[in-house]
Amino acid sequence: MTEKVHIVRYGELIPCRTAFIDAHTPGSDKKENFTIIGGGVSEAADQHVHIKKTPGFNIGAAGQPPKCRNSLHTHRTAEVFFVLSGRWRFFWGRWGNTGEVVLEAGDIFNIPTGMFRGFENVGTDYSMIMAILGGNDAGGGVIWAPQVIEEAREHGLILGENGKLYDTKKSERLPDGINPKKLMDEASLSLMGEPKITDIVPRWVSRYLDLLALSKDGEVSVIGDEGIIFDRPGFEVSFVSSFTQMNTIKSDKFDVLMPVKGHWRLCFSGHKEILNAGDTALIEPNCNYKLEPSMSGEASLYRVRNTDDTAGPTWLERDR
Repeated sequence: MTEKVHIVRYGELIPCRTAFIDAHTPGSDKKENFTIIGGGVSEAADQHVHIKKTPGFNIGAAGQPPKCRNSLHTHRTAEVFFVLSGRWRFFWGRWGNTGEVVLEAGDIFNIPTGMFRGFENVGTDYSMIMAILGGNDAGGGVIWAPQVIEEAREHGLILGENGKLYDTKKSERLPDGINPKKLMDEASLSLMGEPKITDIVPRWVSRYLDLLALSKDGEVSVIGDEGIIFDRPGFEVSFVSSFTQMNTIKSDKFDVLMPVKGHWRLCFSGHKEILNAGDTALIEPNCNYKLEPSMSGEASLYRVRNTDDTAGPTWLERDR
């Protein structure tokens, strides 16, 4: 690959099964975490990072078998998911029972900051969701609901205040001078959002079939100043499909292409590469490229670009 374009293939993704504090917790112990672009938010030293360059945001993924869930947590910056395959339930609130929404392949969810969230594979097969995390350092890591940390300790995993995991089942101990991560105090918990479903859906969710229909009139702004989901998380997201008329693209920003369905021909600097669903392509600034659906039939992808906005709280939290 040229130094201007970097591609991570779906089939070459390297999972980490011990990425987070709930890696031993029943119901969450079979999930896989993938860090594709940037350092991500993994708490495990053995997490593989495919592209270390950070374009102002991070790209990752989660793969889970049916009935496997990711525990309640929050971030200080944006967390956007789109479903690559399967059927997923996203839930939120202090105890995860304030609201929920079920998303299917291609649906996208810009989850507001300042509230606990989790997700679960409610389909019938191993499935994946793709994630976009705001900021070069992905918001400084994960903030877990107190009960998640307490339950993890019962199953042998302790999170240090240094952000690293220690497995007592492997006789690991906290280093001298390192204390366990403190639980979020009651004052901080009282500030966490408990939005109703009507506060979240449809304001923060876009459905794939709606975007597919809109793409016939051109590239669809999904997240950003002009987006269906209005927010400024430090990046913007748009949607294109095989119905969209695409011209040669030259951006002074980083571009990340994330195919959802079908096959795409990426043409740049005399090269041609085929992108498939689940592949991720990072295109550096000032690189001319052209996108073409490579076969007949439906094809679609999300395009992510960094912006000059600060990767901070989302508008829902700012409005409170």
